[in-house]
Amino acid sequence: MTEHVNTGFERGTDGPKVILAGVDGSESSLRAAAYAAGLARRQNALLALVYVQPVVPAGAALGAPVADTTGEIAEGLVAEIRASAERLKGIYEVRWEFHTFRGDPYAGLVSAARDLMADAVVVGASEQAGHRIVGSVAIRLVKAGRWPVTVVP
Repeated sequence: MTEHVNTGFERGTDGPKVILAGVDGSESSLRAAAYAAGLARRQNALLALVYVQPVVPAGAALGAPVADTTGEIAEGLVAEIRASAERLKGIYEVRWEFHTFRGDPYAGLVSAARDLMADAVVVGASEQAGHRIVGSVAIRLVKAGRWPVTVVP
């Protein structure tokens, strides 16, 4: 006689709970955020939008307010995302949060995914020509093999 064991599986609730989307203001990152928002809505997951603020070496920032610029990018992204969320209110309801991490994009997204307990990561394809050959953040995330990674063109 076989005993039935309840494994806790319930149809429709086995998908991701947290979907992380990396945003940096580029067109591809904004498309990635829109794609991730659709996934989050369909899965009833939390959409974690993450901007990684670059850390500039002390000597390189002389005379250039780089930290202020990256802070303005973060504020601009939040404003743009809020405006988009307001336009879609009542049509699509998506739970979302915005987070800023510091570091290089790869390390920042890895930290964010770990800290936010992301189930999936969505990023835009690199728009820099050199990255297509040498390797982009997206490729490094895929190679890390820690989460399902979707790369949006």
